Amino acid sequence: MPGEQLNDEKIDPVKADAVAPGAAEAKPKKAARKPAKTAPQGAAPQKEMHIKSGPVLLFGKYSYDGIEVLDQSLRNYINLTPISYPHSFGRKSQNQFHKSNVNIIERLENSIMRGGTGGKVGGRVIRTKGRMQGKKIKAMKTIDEAFGIISRQTGKNPIQILVMALENSAPIEDTTRVRYGGIVSNVAVDISASRRLDVALRNIGMATVTSAFRNKRTIAQSMANELILASNNDVNSYAIKRKNETERMARSAK
Repeated sequence: MPGEQLNDEKIDPVKADAVAPGAAEAKPKKAARKPAKTAPQGAAPQKEMHIKSGPVLLFGKYSYDGIEVLDQSLRNYINLTPISYPHSFGRKSQNQFHKSNVNIIERLENSIMRGGTGGKVGGRVIRTKGRMQGKKIKAMKTIDEAFGIISRQTGKNPIQILVMALENSAPIEDTTRVRYGGIVSNVAVDISASRRLDVALRNIGMATVTSAFRNKRTIAQSMANELILASNNDVNSYAIKRKNETERMARSAK
């Protein structure tokens, strides 16, 4: 039958492709390459940009080289990693012991970002109405201005002045309350290196805010004055006064 004859015929696919009309046209054609653009005749050759890499300076002014930390216990916690604008955006704030990896200038910025003391200091309550609370860029500009004042008055690197102020204002001993039955007594204890640095930064930040409160002196001038006094171990410094008072209470509790 004619239907059976059609089923018995075998078609070779290779031959079918070779004979199929329009097979050559179905293949995609390669796009012609565009000629490369050439500079017009008479044009000046373009110069390559070379970025000069130099030492990293704080605020583009102060070098981290040659900064010495004489206190052996604070050496591992005063971070002096070179950075131009210390702002880590709190990336590692949830990590344990993250503070030791934060630049010391940024920790100073954090110490002055506060809305007030909340308690009486010198017979008055300090309320700044959030002028520095949470304003990191403003705190950074304040420290930049304060470091400029320190550099003009002392002729030294402000970073070294800050390190010396922290070493002098970090207390060695403190007191804690211990309860024996119904009796509460103060006992002298040693302070860890991390807490020593925390207390020194807190006192310097407190002195900066309180001395500029209701005063013609700006907060940058107050910080510069406090850092210079603390670096010279002057008793007129608020941080030095707090350190001496803390250690005196610890000695009396022994």
